[in-house]
Amino acid sequence: MHVRFLGKDPASEPDGSPTLFATDRTDRATYVVQGWKVTDAQVRQEVGELPEHEDIVEVPEEVLVMWARRYQEAVIR
Repeated sequence: MHVRFLGKDPASEPDGSPTLFATDRTDRATYVVQGWKVTDAQVRQEVGELPEHEDIVEVPEEVLVMWARRYQEAVIR
């Protein structure tokens, strides 16, 4: 699997910003999100137990807007 950079939060620090990537999977559309690892105990409790191979990350709304643009481009094609 390979990823293609879609964009990163323009309001973030230059290093380690929340970033969105599209994968080249052919069986379904997927994305890789680089975000802030959620360590807040209350949030993790509210989300519930996660499988060992999963985690939750927090991303700013601007990153989701990047996804929406990508999705709209794909639908128009």
